[in-house]
Amino acid sequence: MAAERTREIIEGFLRHVESRDSEAVAACFTEDAHYRNMPGPPAIGKESIHQVFSKILGASEKVQWDVVTESYMPGIAWLERVDRFWINGIEYSVECNGVFLVDEEAGLITEVRDYLDIGVWREHAASSGLFG
Repeated sequence: MAAERTREIIEGFLRHVESRDSEAVAACFTEDAHYRNMPGPPAIGKESIHQVFSKILGASEKVQWDVVTESYMPGIAWLERVDRFWINGIEYSVECNGVFLVDEEAGLITEVRDYLDIGVWREHAASSGLFG
């Protein structure tokens, strides 16, 4: 399959997210990568992406991203997901539709645009005590 390399790269990223290893997550990205929870501003670069994931993964006892539907082409993936985080024993979830751009030759992600209901996520994040 022509998109198998893209699938492998994305599956590795998902494994690192679920293992709650923010350094390994950041290592999945190019140096100038963009990670954006739409409509918010992007985290740009590995260090910034590491900071985004470090906060949420560090606060979570468990993380599970359930892929509902997925589609792959060489260098691009679309994943409809339910992202689930357990913080202080309580599960918080948000539905996402992610668009991933991949440099197959480098084996790294260059951009992620996660489309989600940011109001729902902010409500969950606020009630978890994580963001304020």
